[in-house]
Amino acid sequence: MSYIIDRRLNGKHKSAVNRQRFLQRYRRHIREAVNDAVGKRSIKEMEQGERIVIPRKDISEPIFHHGPGGQRNIVHPGNREFQQGDRIKRPSGGGGQGSGSGQASDSGEGEDDFAFEIDPQEFLNFLFEDLALPNLVKRHLEGTRTFQIRHGGIVSHGIPAKINIVRSMRQASMRRRALTAASRRKLRELEEERDALLQQDQSPQRQARLAELDEHIERLRRRIDRIPFIDTVDLRYNHHIKVPVPVSRAVMFCIMDVSGSMNQDMKDLAKRFFLLLYLFLQRNYQHTEVVFIRHHTSAKEVDEEEFFYSRETGGTIVSSALKLTRDIIKERYPVEEWNIYGAQASDGDNWNDDSPGCAELLEKELLPRMQHFSYVEVMPRAHQALWDQYEGIMDRHPDVFSMAQIDDPADIYPVFRQLFHKRMEAA
Repeated sequence: MSYIIDRRLNGKHKSAVNRQRFLQRYRRHIREAVNDAVGKRSIKEMEQGERIVIPRKDISEPIFHHGPGGQRNIVHPGNREFQQGDRIKRPSGGGGQGSGSGQASDSGEGEDDFAFEIDPQEFLNFLFEDLALPNLVKRHLEGTRTFQIRHGGIVSHGIPAKINIVRSMRQASMRRRALTAASRRKLRELEEERDALLQQDQSPQRQARLAELDEHIERLRRRIDRIPFIDTVDLRYNHHIKVPVPVSRAVMFCIMDVSGSMNQDMKDLAKRFFLLLYLFLQRNYQHTEVVFIRHHTSAKEVDEEEFFYSRETGGTIVSSALKLTRDIIKERYPVEEWNIYGAQASDGDNWNDDSPGCAELLEKELLPRMQHFSYVEVMPRAHQALWDQYEGIMDRHPDVFSMAQIDDPADIYPVFRQLFHKRMEAA
């Protein structure tokens, strides 16, 4: 009998590691399930986990088993249907695929699909994977509390854990050389004199001088040896300091049309898009503020609760929201300190004379101050005047402006990934 022994060291959280390895292996199935779930969920269910089903055929595992070994010739009598190399189909019948439908049967076998649950944390991990705010720039902010520990040089005092062995030994060597330099120089002179005397005839005077030299040399060697190999004054320590570093602080302006032309289904699509955006910002970015703006004929800055659940409605003047955004940026968010983003959702139906003004305001006053602006049109029918005006901006500023259309809930997540996918940084 053979045994296979796994001698790899097990971590303290082996089950967690194994689960992450499993999630990575079946990433494609989980991503598809997450994508489907976003289109079916309501706003309140967006942060829940999900039940993932993986077909049994996709999770087959290799196994070790004992083979017959050697060469075998076997004759099976009575076989008139199969030949060597034929593949035998799995018997069918009796709900063999685990569907739970069909009549009972006394024959056949099958395998159920594998199902497991992912928690809300894992659901959001897959939901926002490979997404990022475009053109994010690190800016140094006054009063920031973000610090990074960096090497600050070598000091002569510190704790044993930070001792620098190489610098300490180098300092000890330099100290010994400095303290014994005169003695070593004198020692070399006496040794050279003794060697010269040894080459000459040994008279009583030379022998007396040799004895005197030996005694002096021994005294110098003892003096040199008394210098300690390493002393406390030689110790050097690594010094670490806290250095303030630039942080990526950003503000996102969420602009939603709540005019009368937006029916309840359109408003629900816009709310679900902004909720997805809000979860993305709160989860992925620590220094991010969100400004909620609702508008009909007039625009108003509101809190999160009113933004998502207020029933206020009216006519449509989109420029009121863009002007309010401009004013808030000037008042509270200096361009040199903030990464500024905007996301607008509307059905595109606007007062005709207002749409050209919206395009001019966006292109000349907002985009120069922003890292990126996204426009989402929740209109299942033909595009409206606002879309036509924004198309020109898209052609002229593709790096800082993007637009997309959402027809039904299934489009929300693909459009969201299209707008906020990770872009390659410019070299």
